[in-house]
Amino acid sequence: MPLLTKDFDYHLPEELIAARPLAERSASRMLVVHKDSGLIEHRMFCDFPEYLRADDLLVLNDTKVIPARVFSDDGKTELLCLDRLSPLEWRCLVRPGKRMKLGRSVSVGGIAGTVTEVFENGDRLVRWESHVDLHQHGHLALPHYMGRDDELADLERYQTVFAREEGAIAAPTAGLHFTPELLAKIRHTFLTLHVGVGTFRPVSAEVVADHVMHSERYAVSATTAQQVNSAGRVVAVGTTVTRVLESIRVRNAECGVRIGELERRGETDIFIHPPYEFGVVGALLTNFHLPQSTLIMLVSAFAGQELVMEAYRQAVEKRYRFFSYGDCMLLI
Repeated sequence: MPLLTKDFDYHLPEELIAARPLAERSASRMLVVHKDSGLIEHRMFCDFPEYLRADDLLVLNDTKVIPARVFSDDGKTELLCLDRLSPLEWRCLVRPGKRMKLGRSVSVGGIAGTVTEVFENGDRLVRWESHVDLHQHGHLALPHYMGRDDELADLERYQTVFAREEGAIAAPTAGLHFTPELLAKIRHTFLTLHVGVGTFRPVSAEVVADHVMHSERYAVSATTAQQVNSAGRVVAVGTTVTRVLESIRVRNAECGVRIGELERRGETDIFIHPPYEFGVVGALLTNFHLPQSTLIMLVSAFAGQELVMEAYRQAVEKRYRFFSYGDCMLLI
């Protein structure tokens, strides 16, 4: 029987969705799943170091969220700037699309932008007369489930403390729990994957295998690759890190490395779902994900669908906080 999208559904009371962050980054709860024994523990994120081994390597995503949501000067058009293709050209998601047909223009901060191409999926290529400063005119594109617009506090909190490479539409939320003090005590390294708009797009296919993933840009340095290959166990912080590492894995086990040791830049559209054999990632820290999403499918591939869905059931029962600003789950 094929795996169905509905197999990854669960009931989530709306009040468990975290619309705002906790006062302290590291104060979240942490549900711990032991994938081999099936044991489920309920801990706090401050306990995270207790589960690390001496030869573990933590891998984090250092992408930086940009304020990519802009509005036209007349307030009638919203553009989500997805990807900068040249200094003056952005691939954009536009609402309402009927206002932005080929050749139509819109003004943001007094700067005119014209639609020069309409892509098959409805995105627009917008060419601006001059540089549009997103930090001056843009807003963070907070996930729709928060039910609110971005606020001043989000500029800091919807960003990891180690963010440095600008380009993400959404935050790599598993990293939001870390403080500089905690990271200083743990052996770690970074890669970059710019989280795109696909994060917000649901799985529409009835059969899981029929879903087509969005593509996201990544970069892995030679130093990070060497550290990953020399680590005893690789602990991925987030599904974004997991997707990158599994995308560039070396499948010939005889070579003695997990991933190639040269610098890598590219795009990945890897879709990890059961069944899948992980070749790089040995442990995973992640937040709780939307029902029927590709992310809960990835987590289920790592620890088993039945165990993960039971963990989610317990998380709901014990009233964990869900999604981007919510609590986390460690799978080991």
